[in-house]
Amino acid sequence: MKLQDILTLDCTSCAVQATSKKRLLEHICEIAASSIGNVDPSDLLDSLLDREKMGSTGIGNGIAIPHGRLTKTEKAVAVLLTTEEAIDFDAIDNRDVDIFISLFVPEDRCSEHLETLQSIAKLFSDKQTLKQVRKCTSDQQLFDLIQQAS
Repeated sequence: MKLQDILTLDCTSCAVQATSKKRLLEHICEIAASSIGNVDPSDLLDSLLDREKMGSTGIGNGIAIPHGRLTKTEKAVAVLLTTEEAIDFDAIDNRDVDIFISLFVPEDRCSEHLETLQSIAKLFSDKQTLKQVRKCTSDQQLFDLIQQAS
């Protein structure tokens, strides 16, 4: 499954103001909970924080892919956002992060989860894509860019 298959405009946010890793993760969970429905944002946050305890999902080059598993739904959800200012996210290269692609996948779809993470990492390894993402000034522009990316 590709990011383009599960990302929606209402889960895309450009130039978010964030002051900390925890506040940013809370914001991601609020967006995801609205999209999923019938799920508590704090449950989503717990899932992300549990994963972060295993090691930071900051993969380098200003990118993080926080992800977690869902227990009460069959729907996979992606949240993409950029921040106005890069924040400390304990990334593996010790650089601050300004691009966040968060993924929530049902527990019973582990193989799809890994495939989606791989496709996200591949998409965001392209330097031209990263430049374009960082230049986006609206949610629609950011969403359209990802939908058109191959």
